[in-house]
Amino acid sequence: AMAEEQTGLEERIIIKDQHTKEIDLVNRDPKHINEDVIKVDFEDVIAEPAGTYSFDGVWKTSYTTFTVSKYWCYRLLSVVLGIPLAVIWGFLFALISFCHIWAVVPCIKSYVIEIQCVSRIYSLCIHTFCDPLCEALGKMFSSIKVALRKEI
Repeated sequence: AMAEEQTGLEERIIIKDQHTKEIDLVNRDPKHINEDVIKVDFEDVIAEPAGTYSFDGVWKTSYTTFTVSKYWCYRLLSVVLGIPLAVIWGFLFALISFCHIWAVVPCIKSYVIEIQCVSRIYSLCIHTFCDPLCEALGKMFSSIKVALRKEI
């Protein structure tokens, strides 16, 4: 009884942990889904070739302006649009999961069950009619010999 109670407690803890797990505030892309997507730095966008340099102050100010504006624009956009988009994406993936669980998989399972009957009948017809025909044609054409001669 004690073991069953412990197992039930572990199952409830596991179920609760799926919805209340801690999120990592340091590594926000643990599965690296944006590894090669949005890594745009100042040097990736703006570059001055040799011989066409602006003033050092302009270059430093441009770098700072680009970096700070990109950082704060991203933060403002994530504050304004992040939560509404999270709701929309959550709803969309819930809808996709619902459709997959309650419609797609049952349809596929039903199709597989229903097609087995047709598959057996088709297989029986092929083996009944095509196999003897192919064997007869094979025996007929196996006795043909081709010889090439060159006449001068």
